[in-house]
Order: sequence, then C-alpha cells, then structure tokens
Amino acid sequence: MSWIKGPLTAFDLETTGTDVEADRIVTAAVVIVYPDERLPDVRTWLLDPGAAIPEEAAAIHGISTEHARKHGEPAASAIEEITSAVGEVLDSGTPLVVMNARYDLSLLDRECRRYGIAPLAERLRGRVSPVIDPLVLDKHVERYRKGKRNLRALCAHYGVQLDDAHNAVADAVAAARAARRMGEKHSALAELALPDLHDLQVRAAAEQAASLQKYLRRTSNPEATVEPSWPVIPYVR
Repeated sequence: MSWIKGPLTAFDLETTGTDVEADRIVTAAVVIVYPDERLPDVRTWLLDPGAAIPEEAAAIHGISTEHARKHGEPAASAIEEITSAVGEVLDSGTPLVVMNARYDLSLLDRECRRYGIAPLAERLRGRVSPVIDPLVLDKHVERYRKGKRNLRALCAHYGVQLDDAHNAVADAVAAARAARRMGEKHSALAELALPDLHDLQVRAAAEQAASLQKYLRRTSNPEATVEPSWPVIPYVR
C-alpha cells in the first residue's frame, strides 16, 4: 500500500528564532493525520525554553516569555518527551512529515545535546528516517515553479486549508495534508517505498543546497555556503 493511503504523523516546532545551534523550542506538536475525515490525533507541548522569547518570534507564534515561564513545562523534561514521541514514530517505520525537516529536527537534536538527552540519531541507530519533507519534495518535483515555497504557499498550490499558520498543530496537519496531495499529484512519489522516498530526499536536498550555493556565490556572496545535509545537520563539537 502506498504511503499516501495510510496515516501520516506530522511534527512541528515553534521556536525562539531560526538558528538551530542557539535557539530554543517554545511549542511542539506530534499529530497523526488520517487519509479520511477523522479528526487528527494531537499531542502538544508548551515549554519554558529557559531563555527570553524575542518579540519578533512572539509576534509570529503568539507565545510571550511571560506566558511560557508561567505555563510552560521545564525544557529538559519536555524535550525528553518530544524526542521519545518522535523516536517511537520513526522506530515503528511510520513516516514522519516535517516541513523543512533540516530545521526542526536539527533544532531538536541540539536541544537534546544541551540537556544531556539522547538525540534521535542515537535512539535510531544513526538513521533518522523515514522522513517526508514537503519543502524538499516540492522543490524536487516542481523545480521550475516560480514563487514562494513556504508552508502557506505550498498549501495554496496543493489545495490544502491552513487557517492558523505558526500554530504547531495547524502547521503539522497542513504539512501532512500537503505531502499527501503531493503524492496524489505526482504518482512517482506515491509509488516509492518509504526507504527509497527518504533516500531520494537526501539526494534532492543536497542538490538543492548546491544549486542555491552556486547562485549565492554568483550573485551576492562569493564565499556563501549552504548546508547540504538532510534531515539533520550533523552536530560539530
């Protein structure tokens, strides 16, 4: 059975910023999204990230430093729960949908290391898979389409409703539905076994990074580098 016919589990984070090496998790969601009309199964976390949430980030996801400190779970215990939940999904062979997985999964990895928690790579014997990344897949199958490639743009392109962008649950559900629609539209993706689909994305992400790096070096920064690794940026001590 094709992966588009079964449940998809999606993962999303809202954070203090965009630097995977320094920023922190504020909210997280792990959501099972079914192919029929059943409501998704949702598990969520609100963390006290242990650092101030910049106003720019709070304006996007709606969580202030004060709210997180008052209502959030201590970061270390929440990160252990989140990592365990994500690890159980992947260890079962269920595909994990993550929009821009290189960011969310790398940030989760760094949070684990910050608190001395075993990261996904250790729990999964070095291979964080199978992951489905709508961003990487969309760039692969529709390479020359003009316009933005963020989640809102992908939802508009593939006919998926996104009502509450930058809410971790809403973003996770939308990412899973966009991935499913992508598979329905591009049958070559739907026909791939999950290990093969994962490996395709490893290659595609590296090719996309090389293309962007070449463009940046030609147009703006001769020394620009773009990380090719996917779905997790390797940790450098």
